[in-house]
Amino acid sequence: MNKKKREQPNYKSIYTDIILKKFPQKKDLGNSILKKEELSILDIIKINELISETTDKENLHFNQSHRSYNKAAIFEILEYQKKNKLNNSQLARHFKLSRTTVAKWKKLFISK
Repeated sequence: MNKKKREQPNYKSIYTDIILKKFPQKKDLGNSILKKEELSILDIIKINELISETTDKENLHFNQSHRSYNKAAIFEILEYQKKNKLNNSQLARHFKLSRTTVAKWKKLFISK
């Protein structure tokens, strides 16, 4: 049985539309990120933070609780931790994750 590879959304197009329609005053802030050929998970999180500054805390909590990460994103986040010499708590705070999630990822993907 052949499994279909799940395609990722076109984040570049999505965030460009969101910025142009809802936050035209922030067009220049996200421009450097959106010029990239391909967006990484860190780019997506950064641009989301730039436009989320104007939303209320309830929306931020709702959005955070509905995030999902693929293996590539998890490895990129864990690599960011290693590169910047962060402990699990610092990494969790930076990416607005729980410490438990970070520990679980490390156990699943690094301890092997």
